[in-house]
Amino acid sequence: MNLPPRLSFAFLPTPIEPLPRLSAHLGGPQLWIKRDDQTGLAGGGNKTRKLEYLLADARAQKARAVITGGAPQSNHCRQTAAAAARMGFRCVVVLRGEPPAKITGNTLLDDLLGAEIVWTRDASREAVMQAVYEKEKAAGNDPYLIPIGGSNTIGASAYAAAVEEVADQTGDGAGFTHFCFASSSGGTHAGLAVGAKALMPNTRVLGISVDEPVDALRANVARLATETAAFLGLPFTVTPAEVLATADYVGGGYAIMGDRERETIRLLARLEGVLVDPVYTGKAFGGMVDLIRRGALTKSDRVLFWHTGGQAALFAYADQLV
Repeated sequence: MNLPPRLSFAFLPTPIEPLPRLSAHLGGPQLWIKRDDQTGLAGGGNKTRKLEYLLADARAQKARAVITGGAPQSNHCRQTAAAAARMGFRCVVVLRGEPPAKITGNTLLDDLLGAEIVWTRDASREAVMQAVYEKEKAAGNDPYLIPIGGSNTIGASAYAAAVEEVADQTGDGAGFTHFCFASSSGGTHAGLAVGAKALMPNTRVLGISVDEPVDALRANVARLATETAAFLGLPFTVTPAEVLATADYVGGGYAIMGDRERETIRLLARLEGVLVDPVYTGKAFGGMVDLIRRGALTKSDRVLFWHTGGQAALFAYADQLV
């Protein structure tokens, strides 16, 4: 893979750990976890990998400010604010909706990290991000616009590289039959799909949607994976039919906690001492647990769950967890 230039601020490689007590409790496949919640940078998470490449591109373009957007509990915005602080960029994050009466979780961290927070109120997030971009440009800040989730070819490349990291850590991918993870804006999903197709073709890459309908998710991931493969000089494309995904575990919707998420958070915490969040990793891990209970993932499988972070959001849901 012809990877683009990157900065170096993530704690890499992240550990791969077995989950023996949970595996025994569920009576299904051997479960392992890739600790991308431990990438460092203000609590860590999967976006830190992407930001090493995205901010290298911003620096190459001589940007002075970075702009991105997300939901109020966006892990991506929190990590972008931290990376910008670390590398000396001004940062503006555009968050969906109205400003809350009290900031907590990731939104609190955005503020502590020095990001300017702009709320969309009734406007579309994309329109507000573009307006902020024009304002920063007029102010002479040479802004660099990072898409939602860092999900473009540069950001997705980080997760193609992450598959290479797993191969280096385990020698042969440790015989993992599946990668499972939360999927939304598609960058992590597309990068893993590209990396696995290039380096671990026998590993199935299962994205568990936290918000998108399955057909839309497959189409978006296939498009971005194909563009990323070309960007990395890899001689293949990815079709929607090749994208493994499920939207059966969206539950009440994006960032809405239900019984499954609540049970999953407690189960993993009390059996393995690992924390997952209600928005992304709790939904996806809960979906994986259900697939095990239904027999879709069996005792003969070896499953690696990619923990993409998000624990800071737990504090915004305290009243629903206790």
